Formats: sequence, C-alpha cells, structure tokens
Amino acid sequence: MSTAHVHRTPDRDGAGEAVVSVKNPVRAIAAATIGNALEWFDIAIYALFAIYIGQNFFPSADPGVQLVQTFAVFGVSYLIRPLGGLILGSYADRKGRKKALVMSIRLMVLGTALIAFMPNYDDIGIFAPTGIIVARLIQGFAAGGEFGAATSFLVEQNGKRRGFFGSFQFASQGLATLMAASFAAGLTAVLSEASMVDWGWRVPFIFGLMVGPVGWFIRRHVDESPAVVAASDVPTSPVRDLFKNQWGGILIAGGVLVVSTALNFILQYLPTFGIKQLGLNNSLSFVALMITGVILTVVTPFVGQLSDKVGRIKIMLPAAIAIGVSVVPLFMWLIAVPSFLTLALVMTILGLLKALYFGALPSVMSDAFPVHSRATGLSFGYNVTTAIFGGFTPTIAAALVAATGQAVSPGYYILAVSLVSIAALIGAVRIRGIR
Repeated sequence: MSTAHVHRTPDRDGAGEAVVSVKNPVRAIAAATIGNALEWFDIAIYALFAIYIGQNFFPSADPGVQLVQTFAVFGVSYLIRPLGGLILGSYADRKGRKKALVMSIRLMVLGTALIAFMPNYDDIGIFAPTGIIVARLIQGFAAGGEFGAATSFLVEQNGKRRGFFGSFQFASQGLATLMAASFAAGLTAVLSEASMVDWGWRVPFIFGLMVGPVGWFIRRHVDESPAVVAASDVPTSPVRDLFKNQWGGILIAGGVLVVSTALNFILQYLPTFGIKQLGLNNSLSFVALMITGVILTVVTPFVGQLSDKVGRIKIMLPAAIAIGVSVVPLFMWLIAVPSFLTLALVMTILGLLKALYFGALPSVMSDAFPVHSRATGLSFGYNVTTAIFGGFTPTIAAALVAATGQAVSPGYYILAVSLVSIAALIGAVRIRGIR
C-alpha cells in the first residue's frame, strides 16, 4: 500500500484541492499507463495495418477507396467517445478513479477480442465489416472514459509534480506507438504479403488480449487517487456541473489538445504515406515510426519534469509554433527526397516537437477543471477533440491527397490546427491563469 501526506491549499477556483505527496508512486503510474498504452496500441495497430484490414473487411476495386473506407471506420469509433467520456468520466468523479479504470480496461479487451477473431468478408459477408464497426465502437466507448480517469489519477498523485506524473499519460502513448511499430516492422519483414493479409495482421491484436488481464489485475489492486480520498464532498452530478460551469475549461482543454492529437495520427499515417505515395519499403517505413515511439516514450517524462520547474506554457507555446512552421517544409522535403533516411529524420523531428508539446499537456488540461468534475471534463474535452481532429485525421489526410493530388496537403492541415492550439494556450494563461 502506498502512503501519502495530505494538506489543504486553496486552488485556482477557491476550492480546497488536496496537495499530496506519494512515497511509492510506481504502482499508480503502472495502473494508469498500462491500460492507456493498450488503448493506443490497438489504435496504432489498426492505423498501421489499415491496408491489410481493408482487404479483409472492405473489398473494393479501388485500393484508394478501400483505404479511405478502412480509415473511416477508424474514425467512426471516435464519434462514441464523447458519450463514453461523459458516462465513464462521471462514474470516475462519483465512484472513484480506480473503479472507472477497471471498467474501461474490461471493455477495451472485449473490443480487441472481436477484432482479433472476426471472420473476414469472404466468410460472413456484411457481418464482417459490421462486426469491426461494433468492436471499434466498444473500444471507443471504453477509451472515452480512459483518458479522464487515468489522467486525473496521475496528476492527483502529487500536487507539486503534476507535470511529471501527468506526462506518463502521453509517454505511455509513445510506448504504445513503439510496440505497434515494432510489430508492424517485424511482421512485414518476416511474413509474405499474402500471409500478412491472411493472418499476420491479427497477431498484435492477440498480443493485446494477453496484456489486458495484466492491466486489469494491477488496477484492481491499486490505491484510490489521494485527492479523491481527501475530498470532503462527493459530486452528485459532475455532468450537470460541467455543462453549467466549466465551458471555459472544456474549450481550453480541447483547444490545447488539437495540434497534439492531429500530429499523433499524422505520425501514424506517415508509414502508410511512405508505402502508398512514395513507394518505400514496408518494413523500413514502420522502423521509422519505432524511432518516433522511442522519442515519445523517453523524452516526454523529462519534459514533464522540466515543466514543473519552469512552467507548462513556456515550453508548450514555442513547441506549437515550431510544429506549425516546420510541418509543411518537412513534408516537402520527404516528397522531394523519398527515402528511409528522410522519413526517419522527418519523423524524428516531429516526434521531438510533439514530445516537447505534450509532455506538459496532461497537467495543463487537468488544471482547467476542479477535482469534483475533473475526470468528466477531461474525458469530454479530450474525446470531442480527438473525434474531430484526431480520429478522422488519417481519413482527412488520405482524402486530401486523393482530392488535390498534392502529397504535401496533410502538412497544411497540421499548420491550420496548430493555430487553434496556440490560441487555446494563450486563453489558458489569460482565462485560467495557467502557467
């Protein structure tokens, strides 16, 4: 059992939020991040193996249309995430972070199992794509509550190191990207194209099924968030409070997330972009994503630690500007010099910029809400944003390339969304006083 020292200090809104110091946080970090990593592992695998999934479940004479259909199902699951966020986020605020985390990982495992063992279109016809859609909706609902509960749980472990603890939310996403890219690179290197289409793409989903029970066990035996334990009141309706009093927090939390979530899916799209648009080797394209995964996993906690010392906005604002300024030239460079080295360097630069930006992001988003509605607010703000700017980003990127004939067009999309996040960061300082 971990121990915590708790005292009361006024928070930004004048309410007494517990400021805690946890002696042994390793179990808490593991509990929050393993489920989050599983969620993003499944998301990344679906995006990376979209070519093979499309051939099994979305038959079409046009490979470009087939890919758009596959990514569209990827995006459809994000439409249910705001609902999952409100239901599971509210549950986390009313009943505790721990119970919500246990429930979300159970649902995630169910959705993963459906994808892993779903017969293809040739075997069961229309039931195959329908089953994939149902599986993605279950995963989307579960993921909807995962972010708010897990992020709240992390930042509430230590009031003075919120940036560091919160950074593990996104470091786990980097780890998931690394694992997914490793599977993709390894499988495409050792298996033939026919084997990948036939059964190879299912292997990582089956791996996810083995990880799920481990995450469930850890979450079952972790202590509740110290801030929730120390809270003097239990909210009766976090959803009502959110929509009545927390619109500023929703706009700030969602706005600062926009460029990060869009860039994340662009990074996952780039290997497919390299294969389909530039004719690069399948396995090497996925190796480039592995490099990015290492950067996001390792660098992010250091950025979170630094943000506790120098301030969140001082790191995030320059990073957002750098992303917006650099992304189009990087795409142009990749198109002009299509090679593994160029792809790896482009993804390394974007990975470093992303790590700089989202290392402090969870704590900034959390600071936009009070404890009693934090999980609900985070879940709703996060999932509405990812539904609009995240889940459909690969679809938008593929559609932009198909419609304009310009391979650089996804870069202009990232430039546009970076401006949204820059405005939200400025609002976070002026409206909420977040530093």
